[in-house]
Amino acid sequence: MTSSDATTDTAPPSGKQPTPRPGRGLLKAVAICAVVLALIFAAGKFIVLPGIGSLFGEETRDRSGPAVLKSIQDMSAYEAASGNFQVVVDLEKDAKFLPDVVRGTRTLFVGAGTVGASVDLGKVTEDGVVINEDRTTAEIRLPHAVLGKPALDPDRSYAVSKQRGLLDRLGDLFSDNPSSEQAVNQLAVRHIGDAAKESGLTARAEKNTADMLKGLLGSLGFERVTVRYGDDQG
Repeated sequence: MTSSDATTDTAPPSGKQPTPRPGRGLLKAVAICAVVLALIFAAGKFIVLPGIGSLFGEETRDRSGPAVLKSIQDMSAYEAASGNFQVVVDLEKDAKFLPDVVRGTRTLFVGAGTVGASVDLGKVTEDGVVINEDRTTAEIRLPHAVLGKPALDPDRSYAVSKQRGLLDRLGDLFSDNPSSEQAVNQLAVRHIGDAAKESGLTARAEKNTADMLKGLLGSLGFERVTVRYGDDQG
């Protein structure tokens, strides 16, 4: 056999070949996901720092349509008093068998609003006004003052803090959850309404209405004006 026909087997180099680590790609993917989640959660905190929002070039545009008039209602009530109220709402929602860090929310909210008290002059009946022949005295019987619906002021109402569990944070990433804000708003309105009932606002409205009518009729020449409410005989 000639040297050209001979074949030479090359032996592998001496030493141990390095073996790849099992699951290395999986560990890398998990690490990337953890970093992304950490950045997402951190963005919710850092975005409120002064000057950070401007780095992203955020712009606010009002694309709302024009307001549409739906109805007009004639009013005969005289709003004679209005009260300003403020309440601190502490709303906590927990999940059974799960710690708060996993599932649960707690919101601290300051609600400020007003409640008006009015007397409906349109409900005065014909026999509710008695005037003497000389038109010097008048007696007026009015319905009792009533409280209006509490009106929450968005400019003076704000959330102090909001704590959310991990599952609640993840849920907020994929869907809006306006129900939590609606819940604290409704609680604030309810507490303000309860406070208005105990504030003596209706009594103040009745006094102011009586003073207004006495001044008005007095300017028309009436010397004595008596205002009574409901079944009051005094």
